[in-house]
Amino acid sequence: MILAAGLGERMRPLTEHTPKPLLKAGGKPLIGWQIERLKRAGFERLVVNHAHLGLQIERDLGDGAAYGVTIAYSDEGLPLETAGGIVTALPLLGTGPFVVTNGDVYTEFDYARLLPVLQGMAGNPEHLAHVVLVDNPPHHPQGDFALDGSKARQDGAGKLTFSGVACYRPELFAGIAPRTKAALAPLLRQAMARGQVSGEHFTGRWEDIGTPERLAALDRELELRHVA
Repeated sequence: MILAAGLGERMRPLTEHTPKPLLKAGGKPLIGWQIERLKRAGFERLVVNHAHLGLQIERDLGDGAAYGVTIAYSDEGLPLETAGGIVTALPLLGTGPFVVTNGDVYTEFDYARLLPVLQGMAGNPEHLAHVVLVDNPPHHPQGDFALDGSKARQDGAGKLTFSGVACYRPELFAGIAPRTKAALAPLLRQAMARGQVSGEHFTGRWEDIGTPERLAALDRELELRHVA
């Protein structure tokens, strides 16, 4: 699942008429980079949620054939926050573990790394989530979660930033009704306290494209890389 329902408020005025995942860098929408990496890793059935200007996303991506994938859409109308959006999309995601990532970041994470994680989670009902953590960016120095070996913890030394890339079992979201607003962090913290969340530290490229200036810098970098 690719999360694409945010309002993109920090990216105004660019997002007043264009949803943030469709903003372009290197001649390609941010969400397009994500779809290509997922496809390369073997993920060919995708679900995209949307709210703000969401029909533009459906028109731009279509059924996914241009990327060699199939895309189903979960139209929220009004943003439901991360957990609420995932719960609302569960009928499209099936009953097994699934990968979630954000449609408005740039990362060079290899999603194939998550295939064995999904397989392990499928055989362990107590393994509710796996989170990918990254080095803390300048705008988020406090981090989110810590790692204790392969376990993710709410507290601990050396807290890292949650990248938004994760694997979840549907059971993590039990008790939340579809089409209701619900945040993800409380669910993860509760599951971490029970020892039901694993994690890994990704040290490669991950960037939260949170300002027009960061988008412009990424665009220049990718254009130069293409020329080279």
